[in-house]
Amino acid sequence: MTTIGLIGSGHIGSALARLAVAAGHEVVLSNSRGPETLSDLVAELGPLARAATAQEAAAAGEIVVVTVPFTAYRKVPVEPLRGKVVIDTNNYYHERDGHISELDDESTTVSELLQEHLRGSKVVKAFNNINFAHLAELPRPAGSPERSAIPIAGDDAAAKEQVTAFVDSIGYDVVDAGPLAEGWRYQRDTAAYGTVYVTPGTTYPDWTAQPAPAAVVEEALAAARRYREM
Repeated sequence: MTTIGLIGSGHIGSALARLAVAAGHEVVLSNSRGPETLSDLVAELGPLARAATAQEAAAAGEIVVVTVPFTAYRKVPVEPLRGKVVIDTNNYYHERDGHISELDDESTTVSELLQEHLRGSKVVKAFNNINFAHLAELPRPAGSPERSAIPIAGDDAAAKEQVTAFVDSIGYDVVDAGPLAEGWRYQRDTAAYGTVYVTPGTTYPDWTAQPAPAAVVEEALAAARRYREM
C-alpha cells in the first residue's frame, strides 16, 4: 500500500485520510498549527496514521496531498516534494484569497501556479470539486453502477496513473480531464463543481449526495465555460 502525506488536514484532508486508512494506506498528517493539534484525529484513524510537520509529511509521502487555503500555497515545502506526485485539491476564492490577476484574467489556473512553485514535482489536480461530506459518503466498490468518478488533470502520464490507482483504491473511478491547463473545467462555479454530486432539489447546508458516474462527470466537463463566457 501507499504512504499518503497530507499537507493540510482540514475537511478534505481529514476525509481523504479516513478513506485512505480504510483502504489500508498509511497516512502522515500535518497542518499549520503543529502535530500535537492532530492527536484526536490520529487516535481516531488508528495505527496507520501519524502526525508530523509539513516537511516531514512531504518527505514521508509517496503521494502527497496539498490541501491548504490557496493563499498558503507558496508555503508548501519544495525540496522534500522534488520528484514526487502531488495531488492539488485547492480552489481560488477571491473573497478569501484576495484578487490574483492571472487567475482573474484566466491566463493560468490554480494547479499551474502550484506546479510553478513545485517545479521538481508532478502535480495532479483532484478532489477540489467535491464537498468533503459527499467525498466521505460516495465511495463504492469497483464495478458498482453507483460508483462516482473524480476528474483529474496533470501533465505527467505516470503521475496520473499513480493518482488513478489511489483514487480507485478509496472507492472512486477517474475521468482524465487532460493537462493541468484543463483543470479550469472543474474549478469553482463550473458544471462539474460540487453540484454534480448533489441530489437535485436539495440545497446547502441540507443537500444530500448522489452518485456521479464517469459519464455524468464527462458531460459536465464538456459543458464547462470560462468565467468570461458566463
